[in-house]
Amino acid sequence: MTRDLYRHDPGPSVWEVPATGAARFSWDYDEGRERLLALYQKGKDKQWDGTKRVDWDLEVDPYDPLGVPDENLVVYGTPYWDKMSEHNRRDLRRHYASWNFSQFLHGEQGALVCATRIVEAVPDLDAKFYAATQAMDEARHVEIYSRFLHEKIGMIYPVNPSLRSLLEDTLRDSRWDMPSLGMQVLIEGLALAAFGMLRDSTEKPLPKQILAYVMQDEARHVAFGRMALREYYKQLSDAELRDREEFVIEGCYLMRDRLRGEEVLADFGVPAADAVELSERSEFLQIFRKLLFSRIVPCVKDIGLWGERLQRAYADMGVFEMGDASLDQLMAQDEEIAEQLDARRFAAEEAARTEEVTRTIAEG
Repeated sequence: MTRDLYRHDPGPSVWEVPATGAARFSWDYDEGRERLLALYQKGKDKQWDGTKRVDWDLEVDPYDPLGVPDENLVVYGTPYWDKMSEHNRRDLRRHYASWNFSQFLHGEQGALVCATRIVEAVPDLDAKFYAATQAMDEARHVEIYSRFLHEKIGMIYPVNPSLRSLLEDTLRDSRWDMPSLGMQVLIEGLALAAFGMLRDSTEKPLPKQILAYVMQDEARHVAFGRMALREYYKQLSDAELRDREEFVIEGCYLMRDRLRGEEVLADFGVPAADAVELSERSEFLQIFRKLLFSRIVPCVKDIGLWGERLQRAYADMGVFEMGDASLDQLMAQDEEIAEQLDARRFAAEEAARTEEVTRTIAEG
């Protein structure tokens, strides 16, 4: 059972977030916006089965599931690391991988709930169409991350309090655009950057497949958020835009400063104050923090949230220059990497079948 795998008590089995807001019906059944309908068609065409596309027969060492360098660990090179036995270090790698993929899992369930909220609340039928395909994508992502944690790592961490807080703020807001802003721009933008760092640094085939295939879906989700919000935000007053910019600023600081895996360090006897200090001194974490915003900053600028206070916040975080990055290029790269993995896998399977036929013929 899942609860047996939790490292800490996650609390009640069901987390209820009281929500307000209207369910909106549209009686306008015209064809809708061409670009959004094209994205909806792509969402239908690109559906896939996680039990078939992912090669679950691949072996995974639960004590080194990602194969990333130990230098990436916050405690590496510290007295805490020096005191650890090799057994403790292997266990630490497992815990960090579990924590990372657990937050991916919880975030994807948040995305699933937000996608259904968008279907309910968005006023335009073409946007409801696309959001329905996203809900299916998110269900698949929850399924895949859950299976990886259950079958390959055997350990799950509860949702990080800061991620939980951002999910709650996103879902409590009654305005129809806030689930899209909170999820598709902030949470999924952060997730994409984290997925991408792991996808590009791991040589372990199973997690690499999972991350690449999920990112291929997420590229469409961000595109949908950009289309829907860019058009809507052109109609808002300066005061309404400032309110949404405040939400973005608070969410970005929350994720940058608190999504650090300190729960893992606590499990290995590192006091909370030391965990914070080690995180602040970690060169890898500083690089990771900046890269976390590589998908968010250009998206926020693209949808029209680029007021003076928001720009100052991004300058303070050291990520202001990322506003000029090309999201289209990043998303095209995500698509290409997933397709290349498929091509290599299919080529290997075809070569194995050819070898088997050749061997059978030779054996008479």
